[in-house]
Amino acid sequence: MTGVSASRIAWYGRRLGRMSPAEIAWRAREQALRRAWRSRQVLPGLAAGSGPLTTAEALAGRRFTAILPPEVAGRVPEAARAAIIADADRLLKGEWEMLGAVRTDMVQPDWFWDPVTGRRSSPQTYAFALNQRDEAAVGNIKQVWEISRLQHLSLLAAAWFLTGQEAYAQRVADQLRSWLRENPFLSGVNWTSGIEVGVRLISLAWIRRLLDSWPGVVALFERSDTTVRQIRWHQEYLAAFESRGSSANNHVIAEAAGQLAASCAFPWFPESERWRRDAVSLLSRSLANNTFPSGINRELASDYHGFVFELGVVAAAEAAAAGTPVPAETWRLLCSMADATAAMADCRVRPPRQGDSDEGRVVLLDAPAHNRWPALLALGDGVFGRLPWWPPVPQDAGSVFTAALAGRIQDGRVQDDRVREVSGRPSARPSRFADAGLTILRTDPADSPELWCRCDGGPHGFLSIAAHAHADALSVEVRHDGVDVLADPGTYCYHGEPEWRSYFQSTIGHNTVEVDGRWQSVRGGAFLWLRHAAGREVSVLDDGAVASWTADHDGYRPAVHRRSVRLDRAARVVEITDEITGGAREVRIAFHLGPEVMATMIAGGADGDAAAAASLAWPDAVTPGAAELSLPAGLDWSLHRGETEPILGWYSAGLGHRVPSFTLLGQGLPRGPLVTRLKFAESEAR
Repeated sequence: MTGVSASRIAWYGRRLGRMSPAEIAWRAREQALRRAWRSRQVLPGLAAGSGPLTTAEALAGRRFTAILPPEVAGRVPEAARAAIIADADRLLKGEWEMLGAVRTDMVQPDWFWDPVTGRRSSPQTYAFALNQRDEAAVGNIKQVWEISRLQHLSLLAAAWFLTGQEAYAQRVADQLRSWLRENPFLSGVNWTSGIEVGVRLISLAWIRRLLDSWPGVVALFERSDTTVRQIRWHQEYLAAFESRGSSANNHVIAEAAGQLAASCAFPWFPESERWRRDAVSLLSRSLANNTFPSGINRELASDYHGFVFELGVVAAAEAAAAGTPVPAETWRLLCSMADATAAMADCRVRPPRQGDSDEGRVVLLDAPAHNRWPALLALGDGVFGRLPWWPPVPQDAGSVFTAALAGRIQDGRVQDDRVREVSGRPSARPSRFADAGLTILRTDPADSPELWCRCDGGPHGFLSIAAHAHADALSVEVRHDGVDVLADPGTYCYHGEPEWRSYFQSTIGHNTVEVDGRWQSVRGGAFLWLRHAAGREVSVLDDGAVASWTADHDGYRPAVHRRSVRLDRAARVVEITDEITGGAREVRIAFHLGPEVMATMIAGGADGDAAAAASLAWPDAVTPGAAELSLPAGLDWSLHRGETEPILGWYSAGLGHRVPSFTLLGQGLPRGPLVTRLKFAESEAR
């Protein structure tokens, strides 16, 4: 491994150790295929020979039939329409924000430039010779990949569909031709990941669909040898390189969804029927493998739950429009994911902040928002129909368009505009997902402001590497009317800033207990876990007045951490009790506050039996509030905010964003149970 650092070699060794013998054999075959495909690389600027594509017979067979009837545009609510046009106009000016970076070069973007580091990767390098994790070579790869998903072009295409203004369509055509020309087969970093290839195919299908009535669309797609070859290359890539084994998480679902969408929308090749059949099988199988029976995604990362749900619905809608639907069981599973999405949301339709988040979306048909949960629920409502206990959300362009597509469109008309009926849906809002170890304790909807508490007593993550997990066993989140009071700090970054990545994944970076200076789970890299703490819910009880949850985990074996959380609805109090068994242990407990919450340390607590307490207030929130946090005796408590040596006291609303926030840190050698009591100020008036 000439030129590979010792640390990189060590990482490869750890990664290999998380694979089964079958996966190792498969990866060896894949590496051999990658070496063999070097001869297939097409360099930028060179003509690509891929068979005759301009014969009259070939052109006659190239049609795009899964279009949206023009009247669908009229169903888009005015607020969504105005937001789309406003963002499309920003794009025409060259302005856009992606993953925390504001770009001003969007008139003619550089597809290989990272605006965060200023680095530019080589467009000529053979894709499989690039190390996408090497920031020195490729920059922040998430920034580079994000623009090459071409989702800003699907937004511009949506603006065209709604307004018919030529500028939107022309900008799409110019930039699409640029990308296709500058990223030929296997050249450059945009060919290094199957998930990117799959998502890009979905964008291409929607761009073609939304531009259908634009006079130049056939020349841009069906009559363009470059476009047709690219669509074929993308599908050949996905057919050859499938994420398997320890990598068969959301990546394989994106690959299957992209292949299914493209083979249905662009059935122009001899292999299209086989690709479609294989993609339906892979998507259905992988969705089942990646989802608990309760409907929660097995990666236990809330953001990826939404991403996988959207992938499944969008791909299934393409299959329905093509007359080759996915199995009924797949639709049922997607419906269970929609109901789980509704059940987890707080009163402001915000999801839990569990595990990794990169704000991934499948196709951009609406103005982007940091909180995608309302859009996901609108999508679920449009396809399956909302249940009475779902939080109300407005429809948007994405939900209107996808629901119309899922209704199967023939001869320019929606054949079945009804929602899909799925039996066995929950008649009341679930609060516990036992298979996922996820429990929500909350007050009654009529008893506002809402108290919402997410308790984590489940597995560490999915598959042997648990790629998107955090060391957060038994962590809690507490919200007051949607305001983060006890907050999960988030993710902030994936690549390029290892010390920050480590902090946001760490045990002390969550509202839980660290024992003897150890993380609960052992980390082997940014997306690699070598040992997983096993969480176990012990009891969940609810008598109406009080809801309680108890769980433990074995991450500190032979010591065991057990935590109980009790919500007294009438008193408006959340009480957390921590016990460490197995002898005297040095502990640290962190309580991270949301960015809207101000904190001041005060002597003693309201009940007079706590060594310290903190006064909390969030006066500038939509619903102002205050609380007192009585802290466990026997520990030394300190208040931190925005510190870097070491990192402590930060909150990330999304990838690329971080702001200072308060963290309360207790440390010491406790002699008994540690009791924390969060009492909300409005309880005094009740």
